[in-house]
Amino acid sequence: MKIIIIGAGQVGGTLAENLVGEKNEITIIDSDMDTLRNLQDRLDLQVVCGVGSHPDVLKKAGAEDADMLIAVTNSDESNMMACQVAFSLYKTPTKIARVRSEQYIIYQEHLFKHQDIPIDHLIAPEQLVTKAIKRLIDYPGALQVVEFADGKASLVAVKAYYGGLLVGHALSALKEHMPNVDTRVAAIYRRGKPIRPLGSTVIEADDEVFFIADTKHIRAVMSELQKLESSYKRIMIAGGGLIGAGLAKRLENKHNVKLIEYSAERAKELSAMLNKTIVFHGDASDSSLLSEENVEQVDAFIAVTNDDEANIMSAMLAKRMGAAKAMVLIQRSAYVDLVQGGEIDIAFSPQQATISALLTHVRRGDIVNVYSLRRGAAEAIEAIAHGDENTSKVVGKQIQDIKLPPGTTIGAIVREDEVIIAHSDTVIKANDHVVLFLVDKKFIGDVEKLFQPSALFFG
Repeated sequence: MKIIIIGAGQVGGTLAENLVGEKNEITIIDSDMDTLRNLQDRLDLQVVCGVGSHPDVLKKAGAEDADMLIAVTNSDESNMMACQVAFSLYKTPTKIARVRSEQYIIYQEHLFKHQDIPIDHLIAPEQLVTKAIKRLIDYPGALQVVEFADGKASLVAVKAYYGGLLVGHALSALKEHMPNVDTRVAAIYRRGKPIRPLGSTVIEADDEVFFIADTKHIRAVMSELQKLESSYKRIMIAGGGLIGAGLAKRLENKHNVKLIEYSAERAKELSAMLNKTIVFHGDASDSSLLSEENVEQVDAFIAVTNDDEANIMSAMLAKRMGAAKAMVLIQRSAYVDLVQGGEIDIAFSPQQATISALLTHVRRGDIVNVYSLRRGAAEAIEAIAHGDENTSKVVGKQIQDIKLPPGTTIGAIVREDEVIIAHSDTVIKANDHVVLFLVDKKFIGDVEKLFQPSALFFG
């Protein structure tokens, strides 16, 4: 596939890195030649220096025969204009834009159509991060929760702790402990390295375990790996930007929410916008303010300002003062591994959320969901099985007979409203939604080919 990426920042650069190894022809446009040279030194791609929405720059990048344009600069307007120019002049088939302003997102149904602003897929990072944090609030103790098939099945990452019923026991004991709940452990990371989950594999404390289950059974399976935490009731949010405000709005009806905002003007706006959230004007790293607002009684302190250092410091302070959980938003993905696991319980990156959403639209075959896991090292995919026994490599076959790439696991199948946990003799049928876990994302191309019926694949 021939793909043009506009914007060589963290998202554009990471996306290019994900795609170049998958037999794609990538050209990246940016106005900073030094950044482009750095990417070209590391990756097998073409670079064009210039403004990505200018017709001549797009032509130089090969827009006349490109299959897809992905605009991820820091400017919503530049991204939208690039899609418009690519459509009007070069009829680029698929156009994707990152759009962050709430003003555009509110009216997306009216704005982004072929006759208006021709964007096929709009990526709103703040909305993605807000949803991800909300899922972590809904399932206390989870490190990551991703949903498939409209929320029917979920893949959950948890750390195993002493006190979990399965810790110190083999995976095969799961069925004995929960005879009425079916689940599948898709992967285990021990001391940062993946180990293959077998029935004889003994779960150790501090293992990071990824399991897949019907969404209604998540809490039951989590109880096997750690002592279940009580539902969060008291939430404190640092930062009243799009993420902080959106999160408060989603949580305020079922939780006691306090929000700290540094700007007096923004704090006033938030007070008018939010119904039940208590809004404070102040500095979230001010220990006296945190003490006055009883931070020691808070179940989750969530720092989501635009400043990584401010988020880290305020969350560490809140945790030391007694907050039960500390979660932080980290813009620089390199920081995520550094801070998570100590006083910071969970660090989340808007870049990784954006990459996951973008990959969903870039993958070949009928791939309807892609989630980047383990800070980009692994992926979870939802693919739809099409064709029949004559045209498909998966339809009509038992899972044990499917030639899956190394380190790839089929975790579950969603068939209409039924969630079927995958076993070796499970047969895949046409139109099944198949959830796969890839320990090594370099095999993504092989998975895509598996799910392309031969008539489509050979065209």
